[in-house]
Amino acid sequence: MRTSNPIFSRWGASRDAGPAGAYARRPVGATVGGPPEGDHPTNPYAPSAGTGTRAGGAAVTMDDVVVRTATTLGTVALAAVLSWLLLPVDEANVGRSYGIAFGAALVAFALSMVQTLRQTPSPALILGYAASEGFFLGVLSSTVSTYIAPGVVVQAVLGTFAVSAGVLIAYRMRWIRVTRRFAGFLAAAATGFLLLLIADALFSAFGAGNGLGFHSGGLGIAFGALGVLLGAGFLAMDLRQVEDAVAYGAPREEAWLAAFGLTLTLVWIYLEVLRVLTIFHSDN
Repeated sequence: MRTSNPIFSRWGASRDAGPAGAYARRPVGATVGGPPEGDHPTNPYAPSAGTGTRAGGAAVTMDDVVVRTATTLGTVALAAVLSWLLLPVDEANVGRSYGIAFGAALVAFALSMVQTLRQTPSPALILGYAASEGFFLGVLSSTVSTYIAPGVVVQAVLGTFAVSAGVLIAYRMRWIRVTRRFAGFLAAAATGFLLLLIADALFSAFGAGNGLGFHSGGLGIAFGALGVLLGAGFLAMDLRQVEDAVAYGAPREEAWLAAFGLTLTLVWIYLEVLRVLTIFHSDN
């Protein structure tokens, strides 16, 4: 099952993975539930003809994905806490803190783009992205908590955990079935969502102070809720991609791509939950 997530869309492309026969599909019972049958007429992780091979490479396991995802998310959390403590957003330091946060956001974006375009995962790039993203999130969360809605950050973190747990349960129970049609619909919806965000930013920058109205009121809450739903959909696709990778015996290095993609999705969900809660608190 291919995914429209820009990170996971590279899984299954020709990679320096190993001989095609080395990654034959394991029985469905080899993973919890196993990916549905029939989605792949051939092994999606086998290299194309003419590509290099790496014989004897170890196959990825669910433990590999869990450990690397925990490492990446832990780096985000640690950097966020450090930036919250070391970069206060009081009146004396607000300019410096915002400047560093903006720079960290640019670095995170650049590193994520470099990793996305690479043929192989780089732990250094992925952890560098996680640290930069964490610094940005720490300053943003501190600002929201200090000036807009005290305590909302804890609620946003709990909300992110709740959404993630709900998606995981729904996916494991097969209430969510990630199909090609599901992926296509999600990609179209996400494209429309991003275009609306761009239009809102342009309207805000060129005269309309409130943009398209996505920053307050019922419309803002509805738009944020849509963002949460889209993030949940991409999380389900990420889970399916991880499940396929384990079932088809993808190379072990793919665990870092899994960690990268899951981190991107969870950060997105956190930001949208934070948006919804911030609007709700500011309107009450």
